[in-house]
Amino acid sequence: MADYKNILVEKKDAAIVLTINREKAMNALNRETVAEIQGFISSHWSDDSFGVLIITGAGKAFVAGADISEMKDMDIEGGMDMSARGNYLFKSIQNFPKPVIAAVNGFALGGGCELAMACDIRIASEKAKFGQPEVNLGLIPGYGGTQRLSRLVGRGKAMQLILTGDMIKADEAYRIGFVDEICAPEELMDKALAMAQTITSKSPLAVRMAKDCVNRGLDMPLSNALDFEKVNFGAICGSYDKTEGCTAFLEKRKAEFKGK
Repeated sequence: MADYKNILVEKKDAAIVLTINREKAMNALNRETVAEIQGFISSHWSDDSFGVLIITGAGKAFVAGADISEMKDMDIEGGMDMSARGNYLFKSIQNFPKPVIAAVNGFALGGGCELAMACDIRIASEKAKFGQPEVNLGLIPGYGGTQRLSRLVGRGKAMQLILTGDMIKADEAYRIGFVDEICAPEELMDKALAMAQTITSKSPLAVRMAKDCVNRGLDMPLSNALDFEKVNFGAICGSYDKTEGCTAFLEKRKAEFKGK
């Protein structure tokens, strides 16, 4: 693993845990941290040594937002550049070939909330809190919050959270469908690693293709999305993993997938 200043990267079984490690700044996403996460994503795009990426934060925060000190004197051009860099990173996370789990240990506000939304699955500690408080600073969400939040929880609830800037606790985030699971703080990483283990026991090819179908299908009319699924279903029927999976099921044994 490369040496980083603001993130920690650790291999745990079949998963890699990426920890945002700016604890004194509540893991705020400054320019350097965004660049480091992007560097990791880009350099591990085709890395088959792990099956799931888990993103979490050090200390009491997942990510408490963007770095406001970098934004105070930002002009129009600077704001567009900042938004473009953040959106490029979060789209990279969303489209990463492997599943990405957000293990939300604490505050996930602003850019942190948007980072969690870019992940495929969100598991939250009971102490986690979520929000898009940008209006309190005279800003709007700039890393995809105005778009991904409504797709997750619906237009009305997204409007309420964005326009009030209010924070919600983990149980409310679970109730509205923002969070997929909640657990005791001490169980968070075990829960994320167990889910990663379950996912990596499946066909890597099927997992990758299923993620791609879900992501792309959300941006298509239903009829087009169903056609896209049909093409991918046909393609995977020609794979080794499909033959092995079906054969293993019929022979009542564990499948030995190869990701091809």
